[in-house]
Amino acid sequence: MKEIVIGFLGCGNVGGGVWRLLEDMREEIAHRFDGLSLRVKRVLVRDVNKTRSCDVPAEVLTDRPEDVLDDSEISIVAEFMGGEQPATDYLLRALRSGKTVVTANKVALALNWHLLQAAAEKSGAGLYYEASVCGAVPILQTLTEALPANRIDLLMGIINGTTNYILTRMSDEGSEYADVLADAQRLGLAEPNPAADVEGMDAAYKLTIMSSLAFHGRVTYDRVYREGITGVTATDIACGSAMGYTLKLLAIAKRGGEDGREIEVRVHPTFLPKNHPLARVEGSFNAVYLRGHACGEITLQGRGAGDYPTASAVVGDILRAATAEKHRHPTFRNTAEPDPSLHFTDDWRSRYFIRCSAVDAPGVLARVADCFASEQVSIATMRQEGAAALGRVQLIFITHEAGEKAVRRAVSRLDSAICSLESLIRVEE
Repeated sequence: MKEIVIGFLGCGNVGGGVWRLLEDMREEIAHRFDGLSLRVKRVLVRDVNKTRSCDVPAEVLTDRPEDVLDDSEISIVAEFMGGEQPATDYLLRALRSGKTVVTANKVALALNWHLLQAAAEKSGAGLYYEASVCGAVPILQTLTEALPANRIDLLMGIINGTTNYILTRMSDEGSEYADVLADAQRLGLAEPNPAADVEGMDAAYKLTIMSSLAFHGRVTYDRVYREGITGVTATDIACGSAMGYTLKLLAIAKRGGEDGREIEVRVHPTFLPKNHPLARVEGSFNAVYLRGHACGEITLQGRGAGDYPTASAVVGDILRAATAEKHRHPTFRNTAEPDPSLHFTDDWRSRYFIRCSAVDAPGVLARVADCFASEQVSIATMRQEGAAALGRVQLIFITHEAGEKAVRRAVSRLDSAICSLESLIRVEE
């Protein structure tokens, strides 16, 4: 029998799930992995006297990081603290001492991946992070292990469950954002300070990790365009729905150009046709839609958060680490700056949903159309919604594919006295 000794950094929701899953699966793990035994020796917590969701023995708990990081018997450190610090410093200490790290921390990884990988490679330790993106959905293993014979040119993902829950409720009920957010906070589905989720930061961290692996080059967090859902209204969702679209907060990464090195990475509300695979993903579920030149289109869907779904990914990584003859790392140039061979663009091409409030008078529509035509932005569909109120009506346009900067220039030309911009939302097919 082979025994692997593990130390935990943190034991909240995810850590408790990992503890319970290891206990529940002890016999199956031993059976499937030739007698392998996984023993958690030390668990770092803030308060050793706090009541927990799992039955960790008192003698295992500690509030001293060195009890985990400096114990020579511990060979795998599993981290569930979250946030950049002190987690990054603890992980670097573990890796530099030769301990393999398994982490669910997308922030520490997205911002300091280069430091963590360099420390792991120097000491010969492993660095595993499947749980950092999409919980139980094995998107990182899919990119690195299942699809190495593919050039991935598109990733689109619903990778934040809180925002998907909010947008699903808004769509189903016609409710406004603030009302649904307050309800989600009461139910514990959104944090008291929800900014990381609703402003798109959580999704942007995850997108840097996914896109780096998909495009085999370091994509850094600061290169991700980010726009949250706080400005989305029930009117936008209803108008889009009437035109055959569903609204999602999407993380999008595309690769193009003649040499395949032009990259766009963006997180923002996006309308999708109702028959798109991602449009049917509801509630707190996550999903990733990707396209490779050999595999074609693939969609992965599942629970992206929670104690057991995330624990599933963590324990999977622990087992991979415990049974690996040699730890593997991405072979792209992993540095603090983006890979110099990648060319990032902020002038991507998309279709656009544009909602305006316009004066209900002859000639207004022609003047609005001239603003778009002057920037070579072609209108595919136009609708007028509702009867005139206070002498104004709602005009909704769906453009043909156009450049981001051209569309922004076009709407900046609108004369607010006769037509004011209410919403601009990108549309993907």
